[in-house]
Amino acid sequence: MSDQLNTHILETERLILRPWVEADIEPFAAMGADSRVMEYFPGLMSYEDAASWPKKSNEQFSKKGFTWWAVEIPGVTSFAGFAGLSEPGYQMHFTPCIEVGWRLAYDYWGKGYASEAARASLKYGFEQCMLEEIVSFTTQTNKRSRTLMERLGMHHDEKDDFLHPNLPEEHHLRPYVLYRLSKKD
Repeated sequence: MSDQLNTHILETERLILRPWVEADIEPFAAMGADSRVMEYFPGLMSYEDAASWPKKSNEQFSKKGFTWWAVEIPGVTSFAGFAGLSEPGYQMHFTPCIEVGWRLAYDYWGKGYASEAARASLKYGFEQCMLEEIVSFTTQTNKRSRTLMERLGMHHDEKDDFLHPNLPEEHHLRPYVLYRLSKKD
C-alpha cells in the first residue's frame, strides 16, 4: 500500500475506512453474489468485477483524492463492505458531482455501520476535499438507503429524480431518486 493511500485512512468510533487489499476480494465477491445485498442492483456481481475493485478504488484515490474505502470493523471483521465518495461515470442534469455511497455485507446491516461510514465520508468530502455539495442516489424503491440518506440530513426534491441512463427503459429499477447535502447544511 502506498504512503499516500495510508495517510487517508478514516477512523470512526467503531470503524476503519481504509484502502483495499488483496484479502478483501473474497469477502467482497461473496457480498456481490448475495441477492439480499444486490437487491437494488441490476444483477449479482461477477467474481471478475469484484477482483478488479481494489485496484480501481485505490487508483481512484490516487487520481481524485477520494474513493470507495473498504470498511473494517476492528474486533469483528477485517472486511464488512465499502463506503465513501465517487464521481458518477455518466452525464445527467446533476453531474458533474460527487456522491456518497455504501454497501455492506448482510451480516452487518441494522447496526448503524453504514450511517457511521457515510458520516465519516461526508466529513472527509466537506473538510478535506473542500466540496460544496455531495449527492447520493438510489432506485426509488430502496427504502433502506433512502431512510439513511434522510438520517444523514440529505434533502430530496422530486424535480431531481431521474431515469438511470445505464438501465434499459423497461427495467423496474430505472427510476432513481437524488438526495443532496450542501456544506452549509
